[in-house]
Amino acid sequence: MERNKLIAKDLLKIKAVFFRPDEPFTWASGIKSPVYCDNRLTLTNVEVRTDVEEGLAEIVKEYYPDAEVLMGTSTAGIAHAAITGHLLKMPMGYVRSGAKDHGRQNQIEGELKPGQKAVVIEDLISTGGSVIEVVNVLREAGAEVLGIASIFTYGMKKGLERLAAADVKNVSLTDFDTIAETASEEGYIAPGDVERLIAFRNNPSDESWIGGKK
Repeated sequence: MERNKLIAKDLLKIKAVFFRPDEPFTWASGIKSPVYCDNRLTLTNVEVRTDVEEGLAEIVKEYYPDAEVLMGTSTAGIAHAAITGHLLKMPMGYVRSGAKDHGRQNQIEGELKPGQKAVVIEDLISTGGSVIEVVNVLREAGAEVLGIASIFTYGMKKGLERLAAADVKNVSLTDFDTIAETASEEGYIAPGDVERLIAFRNNPSDESWIGGKK
């Protein structure tokens, strides 16, 4: 089975990704969303966790063979960076959302040497803002950021544009389109809902999908 399909099945099975097109969730931004995503659930299911961490390790080996250190995003990417780093026998650290206000006032935790080639480990990419902040912190510290390895990406236009503008590559284990198609095939949603979900992905601020045909 292809990796993106396997991870899609895994995330749906444990409800790490949960579709509810007829009763949308409301994001903090106020946007109505037909999907809820909590990849932290992958950590509590051993089989899925193994698929995810081995998949992230494969991404690093395949797309970033020169990587010297893994850097997790805070907080969701920390555990994944640690487990993937263990599988690859590589050092890891993580980047805080802001510098500590005590002690050494670090924003980067773990040793990062100037010029070191780093890969950012992230669980979820939507608009890309938070992960690009991490990339910028690492670059300012002198690291060479090779790219991002993530579990799931929405593939939203805004996120893709931000990643391109920041000149950073992202490789995800699976994506919104694959999960939507798999959810339909597995009976989690009605076949007609896929088009509605893709309409949301293409333009989250346009809520016309909510009343769309099923």
